[in-house]
Amino acid sequence: MEERIRTVLASFEGKRNDLIPMLQAVQDELGHLSDTAMKEIASYVGMPESKVYGVATFYSQFYFEPRGEHEIKVCLGTACHVTGGLQIVDAMERELGVKCGGTTCDQKFSLERVNCVGACAIAPVVMVDDDVYGRLEAKTVKEVLEKHAP
Repeated sequence: MEERIRTVLASFEGKRNDLIPMLQAVQDELGHLSDTAMKEIASYVGMPESKVYGVATFYSQFYFEPRGEHEIKVCLGTACHVTGGLQIVDAMERELGVKCGGTTCDQKFSLERVNCVGACAIAPVVMVDDDVYGRLEAKTVKEVLEKHAP
């Protein structure tokens, strides 16, 4: 793992203003930011680990635990919220057996709430990876999941 991290970091100059792109690149390679990755990044930019963690924990895009094979984002922006977004969240949590922010035991799905996916005209909306499902109903959640985990 350390070699993979070092290979990713080698494409950067080690400047502090590259910290966020470094975090993104390492997470893209590993799927999350492990303790080892955080130590390597801190060392590479010459910053204390606590400062690197401070930056990474500020942004919701960074994950410190492995994510599922498929990422599910349930929109809870205004349009989605008023058209049943919370019912979609409840149905997803029931079907997957995991709360928002979690990953299923089989590592197939990670579930999260997001503020907006920019598809208000087809609210409520769920994204599974890059696939967008609009005008979703709680009763059709299972069908959506089955398309991604046959």
